This record gives sequence, structure tokens and C-alpha cells, in this order.
Amino acid sequence: MDLDEHLGGIQSGDAAAFGRWMSRAEPSLRGGLKSFARVVDTEAVLQEALLRVWQVAPGFVPDGRPNGLLRLAARIARNLAVSELRRARVHPAEIEALERSLAAEGEVPAAPDPHLRRRIQECRDQLPAKPAQALAARLEQVGLPDLTLAEALGMTKNTFLQNFTRARKFLMECLKKAGVDLEGELA
Repeated sequence: MDLDEHLGGIQSGDAAAFGRWMSRAEPSLRGGLKSFARVVDTEAVLQEALLRVWQVAPGFVPDGRPNGLLRLAARIARNLAVSELRRARVHPAEIEALERSLAAEGEVPAAPDPHLRRRIQECRDQLPAKPAQALAARLEQVGLPDLTLAEALGMTKNTFLQNFTRARKFLMECLKKAGVDLEGELA
């Protein structure tokens, strides 16, 4: 089944459409993260990936093949998991072996508050310039290494990561002030 049938609704901000897509996509995404479960909090990775998909879906352009949004979500989830592996200081050879085995596998073929996307955008609009640039780069250039993103913005990798962390912290605080229950939204 091509889950892109929900794409139009998702892109227009229909939380129910995203909920339907998510309920069908989640098993595949969760299965694609099994290999990481020994070292990474795959539940947190999955939730972060779904949040990012919700954020980037309005600008997503299908490639004509089925399940384009699902394939993007799988890529986002895997990249997040690999980033978590690196943060956990897993030996690089283990990461490379895991990435090779994931590549060999191929691509992986409760709705949020209906106003969540608007609230997130309102909070993003309030971000200081540099953290906003870092967040936008990370969300819009899925799969690119942090160093590449940093260089494109004229930042060092460390500065880029600090700005991204500041953006996430600010967004979480802003959303909390707006009455968004983040734990409830991501559960």
C-alpha cells in the first residue's frame, strides 16, 4: 500500500491524515531501527524522526515512486540513530559495519494536536538568527553530515552544534509556554 495517499492531507496540516500515515508507517520505521536497539534509545529516535517528518512534510516533493514520505522517514530515523551511535562513542568500525548492513537491507517501504505545526512554526519564527539557521539546515538537508551543514552556513561544526542545541532548547521552552505537552505529543 502506498502511504503517500495521505501526503496531500499531511502537507495541508491535517493532523488526522498524519495520524493515519503514522499508524501505518510506524511498524516499518520501528523495524528499521532494530539493529540499533542494543546501543541507542530507538523509541526516542523514532519519536524525533516522526516530529521531523511532520515538520518537513509541507515541503516534501515526491519522486514518483511509492511511499516517498515513508522512505524519507526511514532515512531520517537511520541518520538520527547513526548520530546517536556516534554520540555514544561506538567504535567507528562498528558504525561502518552497521551502515553497510542497513544499506544492504534497502529502503524501508495517536495524531498530534491539530495546531501543533502552527505552534512549532510560531516558535521557530522567534528563534535568534543563528540557531534558526542551524535548525533549518538540519531539517531541510536531511542526511548531510553536520560538518557539511556547518560549512554551508559559515560555522565551525562545534558552533553549528551549539546553535542547533540552542534552537531545540528554545523550541521546547517556547512550546511548553504555549501549553504544548511535548511528552504527550511524542507518545
